[in-house]
Amino acid sequence: MYCKIWGVRGSLPVPGARTVKYGGNTTCIEITGYNDECIVLDAGTGIFSLGRHLVHTGIKKIHVFITHTHWDHIQGFTMFQPLFSDDVEIDIYGPKDPNSGLTIEDLLTSQMDRHFFPVQLQNVAARLNFKDVTGGDRIKINSLIVRTFEFNHTAINIGYRIDSENRSIVFTGDHEWKLNPHPSDDPRFSSMEESIKASRRETINFMKGADLLIIDSAYTEEEYLTRHGWGHGTLDSSISAAREACAKQVLFTHHDPSRTDDELEKIFKEAIERNTINGKDLEFALAKEGMEIKL
Repeated sequence: MYCKIWGVRGSLPVPGARTVKYGGNTTCIEITGYNDECIVLDAGTGIFSLGRHLVHTGIKKIHVFITHTHWDHIQGFTMFQPLFSDDVEIDIYGPKDPNSGLTIEDLLTSQMDRHFFPVQLQNVAARLNFKDVTGGDRIKINSLIVRTFEFNHTAINIGYRIDSENRSIVFTGDHEWKLNPHPSDDPRFSSMEESIKASRRETINFMKGADLLIIDSAYTEEEYLTRHGWGHGTLDSSISAAREACAKQVLFTHHDPSRTDDELEKIFKEAIERNTINGKDLEFALAKEGMEIKL
């Protein structure tokens, strides 16, 4: 498989000189299989450049997997150039909201309502097929198998594991490791602790042995003290999880939009040193726009 990173930021795009090295676009990842299968993970602003690239490749079938519909994961979808090509077919997968009942088709259609965008989704030229997903699904795309898992976030968030014959890529989307809200002397503490441990085991198992793990690592440990419940992880929690899952290569993503390139490198270096990572450990890196990985 081949992986290319097209967007790495969380919350909103931040182009400019202070983010030029790692990139200012929001989340978008391209996965290509050995039989030229085209999978797109999330449709943040990075999908704009990806779309311009895809129209020149001759690819006519595209599979877009949305983790969740917070703005930073769908805000580039309206400008995805293949949408406006009448010889392209796009399968769009994403979670149905359990509370409102809104499907991925409902939510993306609303985003392109005439109040927000001049072209409505029902009027684009491409053939669109919408498919709701839940945790535990298994989707076959030629030589690739896509498996789904519900990661913990403030909205329903489906992460994806793409397996080829002998390689695997896991993308969490947005994810926060669960914490016990009860003090240890609270009678609810023990049962909640068991539930949290079981949830962690399931999450780690989904990541197990991934050749490439792309994981939400938005915060430092200090920042996280005041951001519990915001739905994102830290560099340290990602390092711990990757080791536990025996992943081989790890990319930290969902970079905070207030963080400059220099600041990203500083907190990354500190996390690596704090967790005593050496050359014998698995490989860690900051996700960067334009980064290409062949597995």
